[in-house]
Amino acid sequence: MVLRPLGLGDLLTGVPAIRGIRAAVPDSHLVLATTAALAPLAELIDAVDEVLPAGELEPLDWSRPPPELAVDLHGKGPRSHVVVADLHPDRLLTFDSPGYPGPTWYPDEHEVRRWCRLVDEGLGVTCDPDALDLRVPDVEPPVRDVAVVHPGAAFPGRRWPPDRFAAVARHLADRGHDVRITGGPAEVELARTVATAAGLSDDAVLAGRTTAVELAAVVAAARVVVCGDTGVAHLATAYRRPSVVLFGPVPPALWGPPPRSEHVVLWHGDGTGDPWGTELDPALARITVPEVIAALDLSRTGGP
Repeated sequence: MVLRPLGLGDLLTGVPAIRGIRAAVPDSHLVLATTAALAPLAELIDAVDEVLPAGELEPLDWSRPPPELAVDLHGKGPRSHVVVADLHPDRLLTFDSPGYPGPTWYPDEHEVRRWCRLVDEGLGVTCDPDALDLRVPDVEPPVRDVAVVHPGAAFPGRRWPPDRFAAVARHLADRGHDVRITGGPAEVELARTVATAAGLSDDAVLAGRTTAVELAAVVAAARVVVCGDTGVAHLATAYRRPSVVLFGPVPPALWGPPPRSEHVVLWHGDGTGDPWGTELDPALARITVPEVIAALDLSRTGGP
């Protein structure tokens, strides 16, 4: 049993570690405990046999014999360690905290490599930090070959201004791209604001119109993705789609995509800010529209 009931980006950065766990126990039935909203995407991880809906730091609904192995991929503990320890597994793997021996937690470690190291040291296997790919969903995406502009983020500190996203969307449209503005149900108005300012029609707004799996299918079939440090950026990584990702309070050294030619990262920070901030992070504010356009034009993402 593997615990990872967090956000979309958290789930996807944990994929290499999950694959490492599968390699360590190839004949076991691997259950991934994650949020109900992410369950359809978790099923796209080829190492997972079953998805168990779970809430963050909540007891698991585990009405079966204790697992032979339980792994805490949630955090450094001890609160999350208790969730997995309460299953009374034959073996428990967590980071070190009082009462729970294990590998040392390093706060300045990249999220992907952190969980790979836990598995490497705890189970004696070698995780590939670049093994981030997901299976393409078995659903037809509502659109294909589009330029995805995703202006939303969980907190205001990580949201680049809508007028700047609109300027980038307008540039992409002028270059011949079919531009679509994505987002969740709570981001519909933001998406409409960006689309209107970019001179796009209502049909360009996909926000609130796709399920999580349909959004993944759109990204998997996209020409380019432009977004902040959010779950959609990790989907672009999982499907190796060209992307320009804008970082602010969290350095890309901690959460950025792997060094591949299809991903361009922009960041003007000199440390770590507040990822839960209620105002635009200064490092993110320093990223300009011309920079993003240049990143699009000078990389694999430029032309339709």
